[in-house]
Order: sequence, then C-alpha cells, then structure tokens
Amino acid sequence: MNPIVTVQDAVTAFADFLEPTNAELDAIEREMPVILADVDLLDAYITTLDRIPTELDNRRIRRARRRALAARVALLNRTAAATVSGGAA
Repeated sequence: MNPIVTVQDAVTAFADFLEPTNAELDAIEREMPVILADVDLLDAYITTLDRIPTELDNRRIRRARRRALAARVALLNRTAAATVSGGAA
C-alpha cells in the first residue's frame, strides 16, 4: 500500500517568492481607477442581463462607459508624461 503524501510543503516552500513586489503593487495602485471604472461598467451590464434595459439603464451604461474610457485616457496620459524625457534637443 502506498502512503498518500501531501504537496503542502512543495506548494508553500516558495510562498515568500510569490508575494508581489513593490513595483507590482505600485502598478496596481496606478491602475486602480481603471479597475474600479471597469467594475462599475460590468455592474451596469450585469443589472440588465435578465431584463430589457430601460432608458435609465442605458444612461447608466453610457455613463459607466464614459467613466471607464476617461480613466483609461487619464492612465495613458500619466504614463506618457512619465516616460517623456525633459526638454527638446
């Protein structure tokens, strides 16, 4: 009879290496407005899954879509401004 062994040691042996780095946490923090705007957009879509969207639902979806787009544009503008080196040659 073969004994059943767990893989707990193999799974948790590298747990310290699986933690996100400070750079990854900073990237998540920078992208958080986009993530939250996308969650709001998904929430607006989910509310209309089981029924025909009303005019109020359509407005909510349009508003959420605009906020998500604005958040993405703001993130891209911040990223572009951070990568541009100073001064023209």
